[in-house]
Amino acid sequence: MPIQKPSLPKGTRDFGPVQMAKRNFILDTIKETFKLFGFQQLETPTMENLSTLTGKYGDEGDQLLFKVLNSGDFLKNVEKEDLGLGANKILPKVAEKGLRYDLTVPFARYVVMNRNEITFPFKRFQIQPVWRADRPQKGRYREFYQCDADVVGTDSLVCELEILLMIKRVFAHLGISDYSIKINNRKILTGIAEVIGESGREGELCVAIDKLDKIGWTKVQEELQQRNFSQDAIEKLSPVIELAEGNSSKFEVLKSYLVDSEVGMAGIEELEEVFDLLKQYGENESHVDFDVVLARGLSYYTGAIFEVKVNNVSIGSVSGGGRYDNLTGVFGLEGVSGVGFSFGVDRIYDVMEELNLFPNQQADNTKVLITYFDEEGFKYGLGLLGKLRVAGISSELYPESAKIKKQFTYADKKQIPFVIVLGDNEIKEGKVALKNLETGNQEMMDIATAIELLK
Repeated sequence: MPIQKPSLPKGTRDFGPVQMAKRNFILDTIKETFKLFGFQQLETPTMENLSTLTGKYGDEGDQLLFKVLNSGDFLKNVEKEDLGLGANKILPKVAEKGLRYDLTVPFARYVVMNRNEITFPFKRFQIQPVWRADRPQKGRYREFYQCDADVVGTDSLVCELEILLMIKRVFAHLGISDYSIKINNRKILTGIAEVIGESGREGELCVAIDKLDKIGWTKVQEELQQRNFSQDAIEKLSPVIELAEGNSSKFEVLKSYLVDSEVGMAGIEELEEVFDLLKQYGENESHVDFDVVLARGLSYYTGAIFEVKVNNVSIGSVSGGGRYDNLTGVFGLEGVSGVGFSFGVDRIYDVMEELNLFPNQQADNTKVLITYFDEEGFKYGLGLLGKLRVAGISSELYPESAKIKKQFTYADKKQIPFVIVLGDNEIKEGKVALKNLETGNQEMMDIATAIELLK
């Protein structure tokens, strides 16, 4: 029988050492930032009970849940007559668990289960893979990482401020300089719908306005007409569309525009406070853009909404989030307000590849390889290896006797920058020859000096 070639399930992928080094560069930067701001790390299980997951993501989301078959004889509770009644009848009898679909619902479950032990406001971050039984396509996977940070149990707008600051810090450290953090408030959108006389229709309004960049105002007006918005409403909308650039001028115009909408004015007030806090913190408004028509997750968010776009790349948004009023309500704990956002690690990776921003020398490469000519060199090298590692220098000893050229080729292919060469002289004098593979320089020195240099 021919041996079958191994393959991966569709929509999943391997990350080799080079990709992992780059991914870790991104993840370590994000993690360090979260910790600096007082967020604590949380992990939840890969599997949740299906009862925890179903009904939380809408009908479409339920379709995309990966179900896990019960262990053992998973058919033992299925009767013959169940088979005629279709998958929905059989499912609860064969699968009680599913793979996690996002990090938000497990977080809500965690908060409810541990509400008596948690210190509120609770600042948590979570970096774990999630699974969706979606049709795989370019840039869309069935297994991918999410990277979330949330604060629950406070209405303070300092939380919104800190999200802006964390995004700015992460991007500065990754070397991404041409980007904008678009920020808006759900209440402003509600206010705009009220002012134009189409109360409660902000959802449809935003779907149409969202296409402004792509299709222009004329086409957006046509779409609004098709959605049965009155001509009067569409005309009343134009001051919002024609807002001049600059955050403060937008605030001025909207204050008079929304003057008759209580909820709209509340949104303006909240957003202005976030900008004030930014100033008090000592940080400027660069990269922060008040985008009046930004609308995301309308059914979900109730206050501030964020979206981060990197300019001049082919990838959409790389981060987003907002404030929600009732994270834990689905599990019976009402009124826990929170604000959160998430970094799209895979998308940030693609952006950095496209802009060529990854540092060349990856930190998790071996720093030095010990090479030798004979058994004597091998024994001497083994003793050195211990000393190098105690000093915290990532090092290897070539594991088998081979021509020195082969040992050097190994170092080259693994991008190891230094080799130690052990010949008869070095062994006799208790020294080492340290060679820099990039410059070709080689010097004989004692071990202590070599360790200092390598550090």
